[in-house]
Parts: sequence; structure tokens; C-alpha cells
Amino acid sequence: MPVVHPNAAGIDIGSQFHVVSVPPDRDSEPVRTFKSFTGELHAMAKWLKACSIETIAMELTGVYWIPAYEILESYGLEVFLVNAREAKNVPGRKTDINDAQWLQKLHQFGLLRASFRPTNEIVELRAYIRQRERLLDCKVEHIQHMQQAMMEMNVQLHHVVTDITGKTGMEIIRAIVAGQHDPEELVKFRDCRCKNPLDVMIAALTGNYRPEHLFTLKQSLALIDFYASQLIECDEAIALKMKQLQQQTEPPEKPLPKKKQSKGAIP
Repeated sequence: MPVVHPNAAGIDIGSQFHVVSVPPDRDSEPVRTFKSFTGELHAMAKWLKACSIETIAMELTGVYWIPAYEILESYGLEVFLVNAREAKNVPGRKTDINDAQWLQKLHQFGLLRASFRPTNEIVELRAYIRQRERLLDCKVEHIQHMQQAMMEMNVQLHHVVTDITGKTGMEIIRAIVAGQHDPEELVKFRDCRCKNPLDVMIAALTGNYRPEHLFTLKQSLALIDFYASQLIECDEAIALKMKQLQQQTEPPEKPLPKKKQSKGAIP
């Protein structure tokens, strides 16, 4: 078979160490093992550069490949992220050679396809967006804890307001945490747009305020506020990155063509 990537290497990614294989003529020890520590990853990249390696194939194994990928890329090496299933589906048997040598051999003959990896700017933006999604999930979880604590106190706020995290609901909850348990005082936070009658809201806000339930409500509210502040920081980071991406993008020389109207469509 013709050699597509003559300066190819293969890396078997692991949680504690990585096995690296280069062509046999590049080093007296063509298969080496490096630990997953940052210093070892830099040593691995320098050794690959010394062996005149240009492209590397590694399998997508959990999240362990990310530090190795980023460090290898910083040294100017082209890394092919390979789906493990595609490597296993290639005809042939590994017999007495290890995974790193098998990846190196398949990549050398161009039998492995690289997975899509966006640019560093998009990777950074994607990380912020994913972090925001995780923060939202955590916030929703503590909202459920807060609602459960109120149900255990038989404060049926969710029956008289559309959203307990809205303006009226949060003001009532903060007043309860602050020590106000009189339903006639709590109902004063009622928004004028609330459809439920005053007496119904007073009945719903009359609860059994036991200390353990109030403690859970207080901690859940504090965690909701914490995640809300973290979401603000995340939104600021996303907005800043979006602004940087817009500055790097050059506007088109010609305006985009107008959308063609289909025949018979009403203008």
C-alpha cells in the first residue's frame, strides 16, 4: 500500500499514561510511554519533534485526550482525532503489536479519518456555553429543592402564582427566609396582575414553618442566587468572545443576494 503520511505517529491515550509509537527508523526505541502529567506531555511533544513527526493519530478516549491534543498542537503538530470504532473496523489483526503501533501503521497508510475539531476560538466559546448549560441544570435542581421545602411547610405558593421564580414568588420567598411568616404581610408582595383573589393567596401562604424546612429553604435560595451570579459571569464571557469573533470576521465585499420568491407566493 502507498504511504500517505510518512512522518506519522500513533498515540494510545490512557488516564495515567500514553503509549507513543513512531516509525522504527526514527529512534532506537520507537515505542515509548509517557505519563499524563503536563511535564511529561511536553517531553512527549519534544521527542516527537526530534523524530521529525508531522502528523499524529490518537483515539478519542474520554476527556484524557484533550490536554495531550492541546499541547501537541501548540508544538505545531497535526493531530488526527480518530473514532475508536473506525480503527477497529479496519481489516487486519493486531496480533503482537500494541494499540499505538496499530494506530501509527493505519495512519501511515491513510486508513484513518480525522474527526472534526473546530478552531481554538470556537472551542473556547463552546466551553463557555457548555458551562452555562451545566450551571442552569444546577440552578434548576435547587429550585426544585426550594419548592419541595415549601410544600413540606404546606406553603402552596406554586398554586397561586404562575412561576415561583418570578418577581412575586421570589419576593415572598425572600421574606419568608428573612423571618416574615404572617400570610397577611406576605400577600402584600402580590403583584397587581395576579389573578387569584386575596383570600385565596392568604390561605395558600399560611404554612407550618418548621425550622428544618426553613433551613432547607434558606440554603436552596442561597445556592440559586450563587448560580445566578455565576450565570452572569458566564454570559459576560460569552458576550466578550462573540465580540472578539465579530471583530475577526471580515464583512462580505458584496451584499448577500435577496431570497428568491417562489412562484405563486403572495408578495
